[in-house]
Amino acid sequence: MNKHSVIYVAGHKGLVGSAILRALEQRGYTNLIYRTSSELDLRDYGQVSRFFQENDIEYVFLAAAKVGGIVANQEYPADFIRDNLMIQTNVIDCSCRFHVKKLLFLGSTCIYPKLCPQPIKEEYLLTGTLEPTNAPYAVAKIAGITMCQSYNRQYGTRFISAMPTNIYGPNDNLDLKTSHVLPALLRKFHEAKINRSPSVEVWGSGTPRREFLHSDDLADACLYLMDHYEASEVINIGVGVDITIGELAALIKQCVNYEGEITFNPAVPDGTPRKIVDVTKINGLGWQAKISLEEGLQSVYKQFQREYAASNSL
Repeated sequence: MNKHSVIYVAGHKGLVGSAILRALEQRGYTNLIYRTSSELDLRDYGQVSRFFQENDIEYVFLAAAKVGGIVANQEYPADFIRDNLMIQTNVIDCSCRFHVKKLLFLGSTCIYPKLCPQPIKEEYLLTGTLEPTNAPYAVAKIAGITMCQSYNRQYGTRFISAMPTNIYGPNDNLDLKTSHVLPALLRKFHEAKINRSPSVEVWGSGTPRREFLHSDDLADACLYLMDHYEASEVINIGVGVDITIGELAALIKQCVNYEGEITFNPAVPDGTPRKIVDVTKINGLGWQAKISLEEGLQSVYKQFQREYAASNSL
């Protein structure tokens, strides 16, 4: 990409898309295109086709997706598979039809088998059974990967697929019912501190291990891959370090300066026992994550406090 390339960021309002947009703007890219979902419904092929036809797009960051935590995945499985299949199919196909130079498709490490060896290597894809609670989302993402590979093979496109680990950062979803674990805990501990609650309940046993990548690090990796990666095979993006959910809760408790107790609710499913990605491949290309979890939590919590104070409710 050069500074005047026409670059489309799909999903620019979300956690990942907004980080990519920030990174592009900070680095001086001047021809950035984006639309809200009300302006452009990516599930509508006619709208997507007209949008690509009218804008001469050269590069695409496909970060638009319907996402959520365990509870949301359990309650809305049809929505997750339908919406994601429609969004990615329309954007990928139109990127081919209208001669986009390169596309980066963002998936998730939930594409890998529930019980695959750790850390997770890219070649473990499709070697076992998926985690049942988010299988509809994972199947949609696997279809997107396969679609990119198939278009590359048949049409000679340059579509790459990156699989980030658990992401957190500015513009995260803070709804307790539909958010991921880190932002949900951040909100729980903050409200417990304000309300002087004696304890905070953490869903599950607290024993699963997870890896957390700041969205600014992910954006940095995405721009790096656009310039340095050409293969059709998936590539992981992560930090290569994980902690238990219990340890994460303790870190957030310390960050928020909450003085109560932490309790666990084992009635809520844990999901995958451990999920940490092997980052040998991307590290070998010359990229590494820079933001520590402690540093990232502090910056995210400062922003959260400002937003919470402004609205009194999220």
